[in-house]
Amino acid sequence: MSASLHKGLQSLQHYLINNNPYIELSKEPMTEKPSATLPGTVEKIIKSPLPSEPEKAQITVEGADHLYKEIRIENTLTDENGDKVQLKPGAEVTLTVEAQPEVTTPHDEKGSKVPAA
Repeated sequence: MSASLHKGLQSLQHYLINNNPYIELSKEPMTEKPSATLPGTVEKIIKSPLPSEPEKAQITVEGADHLYKEIRIENTLTDENGDKVQLKPGAEVTLTVEAQPEVTTPHDEKGSKVPAA
């Protein structure tokens, strides 16, 4: 690949990332844990057939593979006051995956895994 084409692709990538409404770029310093954040939408609330089991919120994760885009979690969250709250259908949510640094490996520019040292 020529240097000018490579530079052009980098500029395009930078433009697309900075103008994508689904990608939040934070000005805050990086956390200690590597993480990924994706937007999602609560598709439905699933009532439990058993009173001893909690209801579930089914969330569609934007950017996930087609067969794996839906997850179900217990529909109990804690607000800033420590009170229990529940998600409503149609709610826009943010899903974050964090890992300890020692269980991750670096990626090259193509996104494939680089063997650990």
